[in-house]
Amino acid sequence: MADSTHSGLLKGAPPKLGHEVLKYYAFDPEYINLNNGEVPCSYGSTPVPVLDAIHKLTLQIEANPDLFHRLHFRPLLIDVRRRIAQLIGADIDEVVLVANASMGVNTVLRNFEWENGDTIVGCSTTYGSIDKTIRYIGDIKPHPTIKQFALQFPTTHKDIISSFKDFVAANPTIKDKKTVVVIDSIVSNPGVKLPWQELVKVCKEAGFYSVIDAAHSIGQETDIKLSKAQPDFWISNCHKWLSAKRSVAVLYVPKRYVYLRFHDPYRFATRANVGINISSSHLSLRLIHTPRHRTGKMANSISSGNVKSFHVSVRSPSYYDCAGNGTIDYAPFLSVTPALNFRNWLGGEHKINEYCHDLALKGGKRLAEIFGTQVMDPEGDLTLNMVNVELPFPQTVKPTQEIDSSFKEKLLIKYKVYSAHFYHNGRWWTRCSTQVWNELEDFEKLGKAWLSVCAETLEELGLKA
Repeated sequence: MADSTHSGLLKGAPPKLGHEVLKYYAFDPEYINLNNGEVPCSYGSTPVPVLDAIHKLTLQIEANPDLFHRLHFRPLLIDVRRRIAQLIGADIDEVVLVANASMGVNTVLRNFEWENGDTIVGCSTTYGSIDKTIRYIGDIKPHPTIKQFALQFPTTHKDIISSFKDFVAANPTIKDKKTVVVIDSIVSNPGVKLPWQELVKVCKEAGFYSVIDAAHSIGQETDIKLSKAQPDFWISNCHKWLSAKRSVAVLYVPKRYVYLRFHDPYRFATRANVGINISSSHLSLRLIHTPRHRTGKMANSISSGNVKSFHVSVRSPSYYDCAGNGTIDYAPFLSVTPALNFRNWLGGEHKINEYCHDLALKGGKRLAEIFGTQVMDPEGDLTLNMVNVELPFPQTVKPTQEIDSSFKEKLLIKYKVYSAHFYHNGRWWTRCSTQVWNELEDFEKLGKAWLSVCAETLEELGLKA
């Protein structure tokens, strides 16, 4: 662990990407982490310089909580939103912060005014908590119809786009109703990049709303230009790949949809289909989307929906910032600034992601050689910094809680290494995230561990390896 402050660190020469970077993280020296940024249940890894900066900020907050929250907090928050907006190709007034991507997607989906005959479309690979949200909305009145777009890997971007066009053509929106499609930018399970920009175009042509669950994009996907892609909503975690402290995410709502109104919550009414509620102890605001380009019946009022914590600028960043409900720790929101500083010091987004992408391709190939199996995406067209490799585990053995626990306990406790595992399209896979601290040697150690774990688990199940 580096014995240097955040400000002092950035004055020195950066290390070579790979194991030299490990000293700037708080990992157990015996642990090999090839799961950063992945799901389920992975949390990102915060660099020590960012932890140091947030520790100092926390002490500043506690020295005078009123001074910080009433006067100092908002300018710092505006700077975070400005830097994120620049990174994703958006305007600062289109960017708000939420606790995590699941909260952001839930906030969007739960604040549509749903009607009988409306449709919500998820994918067979939609992240678990979001899939449950979609199904929950369909289970309660007014019971919008739930449909699913099937994705099976291996496949290609070309085939995904073609299949999605066929799906959209076969499932047109009912007259005077709406269709909302939830699309991953990068699927979490398997860890593959979808052609989400092209899928957004298909949605737009069909008059569908596009909600992009981009939980893994920011910090892994470079040159994101949301002003060009023009999704209806886009949500991404900053603590997975961008090196911020858990937890913080960005929710993008384009200007073409947003205007804000002060209102009396007991008397407010408008004609719109989407109302995202923002409240504080002193006033209530609402992001209003009047979909002039959509077909469909306008609602006479907006239901109160599910209120979430937001930070949003009214008119301009200098005019007002509306703090969210209640009291939470806002230090993770502000950790984006030192996280970006740290990444810039290492060489910036392109250098970082070029290194991680190249290592993912090489590491996946080496792991497949060790296993005697295959990489899911051998051409690398769907691969960013996560690579999926088939495990040497029988296809006929189906997933159980017993197997899941055995894999996790053996990897984490006995072998002190970890990469995610999952069962997809009739095969067992492991999914490895490559980060700035990894080298090819890590894949070789992981491979040996997985060989042992698979053999030991099969023996416990009474099966032959």
